[in-house]
Amino acid sequence: MTLAAYTMRALPAQMSGLMAIALDLQWSWHHGCDELWRQLDEEIWEATHNAWLVLNSASAERLQQLAEDPEFLAQYQQQLNRHEAFNQCPTWYSENCGNQLATGVAWFCMEYGVSESLPLYSGGLGVLAGDFLKASSDLGVPVTAVGLLYQQGYFRQALNAEGEQLEFHPYNDPTMLPVTPLRDSNGEWARVNVPFPGRTVRLRAWKGQVGRCELLLLDSNDPRNEPGDRGITSELYSGDPEKRLQQEMVLGIGGWRLLAQLGRQPALCHINEGHSALALVERAVHWQQQNETSFEVARLATRATNLFTTHTSVAAGFDRFPTKLARLYLEPWLQEIGQSLETILTVANGGSSDLNMSGLALGMSGRFNGVSQIHKQVTQSIFQPWFGRWPAADVPAEYVTNGVHTP
Repeated sequence: MTLAAYTMRALPAQMSGLMAIALDLQWSWHHGCDELWRQLDEEIWEATHNAWLVLNSASAERLQQLAEDPEFLAQYQQQLNRHEAFNQCPTWYSENCGNQLATGVAWFCMEYGVSESLPLYSGGLGVLAGDFLKASSDLGVPVTAVGLLYQQGYFRQALNAEGEQLEFHPYNDPTMLPVTPLRDSNGEWARVNVPFPGRTVRLRAWKGQVGRCELLLLDSNDPRNEPGDRGITSELYSGDPEKRLQQEMVLGIGGWRLLAQLGRQPALCHINEGHSALALVERAVHWQQQNETSFEVARLATRATNLFTTHTSVAAGFDRFPTKLARLYLEPWLQEIGQSLETILTVANGGSSDLNMSGLALGMSGRFNGVSQIHKQVTQSIFQPWFGRWPAADVPAEYVTNGVHTP
């Protein structure tokens, strides 16, 4: 489906490469292009730091003026050459890892803090996810990230005259974000379906470019969905457990189905927190169907190449869903893949009364880690109940200390 709203605007031939530069979020950490965006529309650039919005807001007259400005064209050509050289040059991965991850790495997270121009994050988890993608791009590691495109994202805060918090939910207009509809091999807008109780939720796929890495985003705001379902991806971290489960189904089940629809078969799957645990189940089911095995064999086979990173410091922070709610929403999907909720509960937490998403992630992953040396010890403690009589010190948690990306 080709929509006029997403047709690229016409640019003067002398500067046609600005489109590719503006859609690659690499400009958010390599600032050589800042002056180009400032010259296009200084007011919008200073207010938003959104190169894609600047490019689409600049008047045709201004574009033509700059197309006839030798100094601007020289700056533009320099940045275009740098951008092309970055994408073509050898990387740490290509020089040291050969073909070890030929089919790439799938990376799932509920939020991504790549840039303020793409407000799909609330705090540390998202900023870490964004920095992970930037570092992967710099190193040349073939990572494909999967997340959600929120219509409103996380609320913005302000204070009134009495010092009380106010909350605002500005709308994210997808046409003004540095993303484009993801096209399949036929040039059509990629979509995936996820079964819900009594209906199917249709998801649209978007693509963001983070240097050498792709960021694939799903949203449920498809006019063919019921009004309530269109709002599944409206906001990040809803306080409603029902909506949280819906979002985690969209991210996990829909995300892995999108990769499969695109013909991707990642060598590794890394989930950042337990929100994406259903992606690991969907991955096992695909492996089961391809190899005609039992689910348990498929779980063990895929488990070896699944990695789970937890940031949680207290067990109360785990996402838990009552069995009644989990059965209501997961049953249509489980029937479709030939599994039972009891199987999922057994993997997650030994069949207890709630569906623990971190427990499910643990049961589906071969390795899991905390995010600092001290947090490793905390992780060993809060995950000890999954390891029977093992002393907490023997729980096989690892750690990778959180870092900050530097260009």
